[in-house]
Amino acid sequence: MADLIRQVLAERLQKGLRDPRMGYVTITDVSVTGDLQHASVFYTVLGDDKERADTQRALAAATGMLRSEVGKNITARLTPSLEFVLDGIPENAAAIEGLLQQARERDAETERLAQSAQYAGDEDPYKVPKESPEDELSAQ
Repeated sequence: MADLIRQVLAERLQKGLRDPRMGYVTITDVSVTGDLQHASVFYTVLGDDKERADTQRALAAATGMLRSEVGKNITARLTPSLEFVLDGIPENAAAIEGLLQQARERDAETERLAQSAQYAGDEDPYKVPKESPEDELSAQ
């Protein structure tokens, strides 16, 4: 049901709304309650904070029309109420990318320090038994 709702909404938004506040929207996910009474629609907007806020207001204004569109295209007895939730995927992805960049920089610094590092003791810290003269004779 969630996939069907996502598809119906995506097709309707692709046709466009007559609201000039509407930005470029991508429906990322839809979550439907077990009784099919409520659907949370997660979306992202390409642009800055102003465009996100304008798009949020446009979607809130068009919720009734979009719910009617969903009702026409699904085969459920009841049409779920729609709640549009701004998805934080781009912000989360940027934060994760920043953390990965910090990790790469730290790895490069560690590698640079390892290049000039010297052993505190012997290169081979394990004790090797000395060969006895008999072992040397048998090896020949």
